[in-house]
Amino acid sequence: MSFDMVRTSIIILTYNKLEYTKACIQSIRTFTTPKSYEIIVVDNNSTDGTREWLAEQNDILTIFNEENVGFPRGCNQGIEVANGDAILLLNNDVLVTENWLTLLTERLFSSDEIGAVGPLSNSAYGIQEITLPYTNIEELNAVAGHYNRVQPKDCRQSLKLIGFCMLIKRSVIDRIGVLDERFSPGMCEDTDYCFRMTEAGYKLMICTNVFVHHFGSTSFGEMPERMRELLYQNRLIFQKKWGFHPVYSGGVRGELISLMNERDAGGNIHVLDVGCACGGTLLEIKNQFKKAELYGIERNPNSA
Repeated sequence: MSFDMVRTSIIILTYNKLEYTKACIQSIRTFTTPKSYEIIVVDNNSTDGTREWLAEQNDILTIFNEENVGFPRGCNQGIEVANGDAILLLNNDVLVTENWLTLLTERLFSSDEIGAVGPLSNSAYGIQEITLPYTNIEELNAVAGHYNRVQPKDCRQSLKLIGFCMLIKRSVIDRIGVLDERFSPGMCEDTDYCFRMTEAGYKLMICTNVFVHHFGSTSFGEMPERMRELLYQNRLIFQKKWGFHPVYSGGVRGELISLMNERDAGGNIHVLDVGCACGGTLLEIKNQFKKAELYGIERNPNSA
């Protein structure tokens, strides 16, 4: 399928925070090619006027839940009614930028091997997070617009993509199924979904030529106590399901990569990672050192 013929279903979950939702949807309307997308908003019983505002929007398909069903179930509800060739899971505290969806879609459909793609952002985890010089929305639009235009159309393969902005082929969802609702009300369902795609043979790509703004905090320490407890419990669910810890085994040890000599970037280097877990560190080494030959030893057969 030619990427310029793709129609994307953008699925946004809401639970209060109307001002974020308004800003998110306005950014989509401003920076996305008309008729290339549909917006589906699943509201988890907001009480701050969100439902009333959504009901007034003529270009949004809405699902109004009478209770908060959580993130995985809400996303699945949106997927069930989506008509797009691609499904975008988007947090309502994200501001998209110029040319964002075109670039993501172009990369997603550039190969049958790619199952999902994600952008860079100011607030993400690991290698999806970068810093750009802006302090307000006007500066964001100018800086990110320039970044998206001039940055080389490059990408990095990753074991995981963060679910705040993840574009997935509909054919992939049809094959592996929807999000696992055992992780309700949310957390770790995106990591689980990424490993399910990898297990099915698909690659996950970070588009390094796309930047979006995310208001969410990346600091675990700043989370409310309830969220920390939920994250802890869902990591246990993940570990029971997969047989390895999502952070330790799925992570990238950047401190080790930083010790490698930059002059080796163009050379034929050989890397042995003892205790390589799922290979995230090796994969990132390959992103940075294209000619590297990689070897790993891992005693946990599940993560291996």
